[in-house]
Amino acid sequence: MIIELFQDIVCPWCRIGKKNLFAALEEWRREHDEEVTIRYLSFLLDPTMPPEGRPFREVMTAKMGNPEAMWQAFAHVTQAGAAVGVHFDFTKIERMPNTWLAHTLMKCTPASQAGDMLEALYTAEFEEGKDVGAEEVLLELAERQGLDRGEVKTAFADDAKREEIEADLLMAKQMGIQGVPFVIIDEKLALSGAHAPANFLRAFAEAKQMGPKSD
Repeated sequence: MIIELFQDIVCPWCRIGKKNLFAALEEWRREHDEEVTIRYLSFLLDPTMPPEGRPFREVMTAKMGNPEAMWQAFAHVTQAGAAVGVHFDFTKIERMPNTWLAHTLMKCTPASQAGDMLEALYTAEFEEGKDVGAEEVLLELAERQGLDRGEVKTAFADDAKREEIEADLLMAKQMGIQGVPFVIIDEKLALSGAHAPANFLRAFAEAKQMGPKSD
């Protein structure tokens, strides 16, 4: 089974959705002798974000309409995260980052480590309040995950990684994806949003019943 996961690092629901997806996959693997491949695809919630980012609360207040609505939204996400064992601390976040370099770091990460790298990015963003748009922050994360700092730094200016990200963004546009998380199962069935594990399991079973994808 092939799982394609569109996500953006600044999306808290992507973190919750990933947690639920992995819980579903763990149960699926226990019941089915089937290899699962996960492909992490880039999505930009705000393609207009400047490279240096913007003040976090300013952005979120504008999005939600007023500070009270913003904090209510934070509380809702925090409660939803706690219900599945994921922690958020929005009081620590000061910058809304441009996530292009973070997606580049994901493209530098071997497939076997990509899930851990994404979780490290989520932790830095949502628990530690680090600016995951800052090159130095990302290079430290890369080193911590065992990647070569110099190679990652070079990749930040490499057209090859830019082309990979642009290909993801084009695919999302062609599919009409307007929000994340967005999960595609075996190129046959798609789910939008942070679904519960039971929903993912039902989707896995439905995709399996659909048989091989026709060209």
